[in-house]
Amino acid sequence: MRRTSLATSALNVLLRPATAGLRTPDRTFDALVVKAERKTRADAAAVPEFVDDLRLLLRSFAACPGLSPMGWQSVVSDVGVRLENRLRIDRLIHQFPEIEDELIADPVVIVGLPRTATTLAHNIIAGSEGHRGPALWELLFTDIDRGEGARRAHIEDTRKMARAFMRLAPAFRVIYPLDAEKPDECNYVLPHGSSHLARADMPDYDRWQRSRHYLPDYGYLKQAVQVLQHGRPRRRWVLKSPTHLAHLPELLAVFPGATIVWTHRDPVAAIGSVCSMVETTQALHVRRPDPHAIGRTWLELQASAVGQALAARAETPGTSFVDIPYAWLAAEPHARMPELYDRIGAAWTERDAANLDAVLARTRPGRSHEYELSRYGLTAADVGAAFGDYPDRYCAA
Repeated sequence: MRRTSLATSALNVLLRPATAGLRTPDRTFDALVVKAERKTRADAAAVPEFVDDLRLLLRSFAACPGLSPMGWQSVVSDVGVRLENRLRIDRLIHQFPEIEDELIADPVVIVGLPRTATTLAHNIIAGSEGHRGPALWELLFTDIDRGEGARRAHIEDTRKMARAFMRLAPAFRVIYPLDAEKPDECNYVLPHGSSHLARADMPDYDRWQRSRHYLPDYGYLKQAVQVLQHGRPRRRWVLKSPTHLAHLPELLAVFPGATIVWTHRDPVAAIGSVCSMVETTQALHVRRPDPHAIGRTWLELQASAVGQALAARAETPGTSFVDIPYAWLAAEPHARMPELYDRIGAAWTERDAANLDAVLARTRPGRSHEYELSRYGLTAADVGAAFGDYPDRYCAA
């Protein structure tokens, strides 16, 4: 599997002058702030903690050994988009304070280790009548309804980003294809978390992000969803991200009526695929990704996230958890999906059955992207020891 395209090397040469910003990350960040304030007509001083934390993130990337010119350009662009989105949402809420009165009633939140069919479940449930998942373009350009022209412009901008990414990392056409108009992960709104470590190994940032308080981040996620709901037909929201596993207390504090749909797969089968996805992402950002370092880091990250989620589950007995073993979606989705819908309080219809067929035709879990644990310095025994009795308790069909 080719992780990057031939254009990657050429772009790294062309973008080399841009790496001057690596030596002055604060100056680069200050320029991003000025640009974001100009584009959104908002004041960054209104969200000082968000701005300071994004500055720390950019500094962390700048300090990463081996960060490539294209990697630097990518993270600068990403930080800029996140900053603009935050300022836009803050300005909208000040302009239309009734946005924060929008009720986000009984959302469905899909969680689980990466590579456990969370995306498949998301696409099916969010595609039902009466449900809605935030599309990728809405997560990048969160706004109230500005008319069809603005909508099409944002979709096209998102398509350009996705096409560029897929050209540079063709493996993602199999691993995780991007579509501007399809539901995508909350990571694009949430400013911090382990998802950034997929780009580069940043131990200091990792320690910092584990120690911080995530309740404001989830309050911001709720504001983003409220903006997307304001002035539009009201539906039941379907949100998704593997990173929610590590932050269920904060998520449930902000969305107290949430139904948590948790996909489960034997980690021995999932972790190699997770590491391969991370290696492909790092290949775009750093010069020489270290597979063994990826294996150590991501096994610990994922085992820790599951441990935190199990602890949160035990402490919130009133929360509705719906468990989906991987085999339900991989082997017998037509038989099991109606049962899942019943458990989340939704009605399974002929329309949903047709949508299931369409989703399965596009992507079937486990069919084309797996990787050997040994490439990442891991064994099945290592994974088993990290996850304890979790597989026996939850992963069997």
